[in-house]
Amino acid sequence: MTAIEPLSGIRLHDCTEEEHAGAILDILNDAIVTSTALYDYVPRPASAMVAWFATKRANGFPVIGAFDEDGTLLGFASWGFFRTFPAYKYSVEHSVYVHKDHRGRKLGPLLMRTLVERAKAAGMHAMVGCIDASNEGSIQLHKRLGFVHTGTMPQIAFKFGRWLDAAFYQLTLETPNDPVDG
Repeated sequence: MTAIEPLSGIRLHDCTEEEHAGAILDILNDAIVTSTALYDYVPRPASAMVAWFATKRANGFPVIGAFDEDGTLLGFASWGFFRTFPAYKYSVEHSVYVHKDHRGRKLGPLLMRTLVERAKAAGMHAMVGCIDASNEGSIQLHKRLGFVHTGTMPQIAFKFGRWLDAAFYQLTLETPNDPVDG
């Protein structure tokens, strides 16, 4: 991967609950009601962000935002547990969301590359993306970044009156240098 170069006028930095919870919630809720990017049915209340950020802070999970020159959040990327069993401690499941008005500006690749670099720095070994199999844009983004398809769970979810297939894409990193059991 080449060095991460922000797009003109775009700044990347960590998001905080106090400053960015509302904007993140707006992006998530739009994805819930208009897409299959999230398999939720109902928009989340503002109170949901308290637990969301608490989990991120407690576990050292990043929340990276892409901001315009005015400080408006255009998109964000994060990760969480892949599974909570101890042997999965070097694996994370990531997500990236771009505000509906700013898609197609290459913010997704910028956020994902940054997230991959953070995963390496944190000593992660595997990044997993669970993508609705009909989301060709996200699938192509992951493939361009070196993620490989590791499986599809057919008809695993039901939304918008149809069955949905969940496709899993994984990037295996060379980190950590000295993994340990326990």
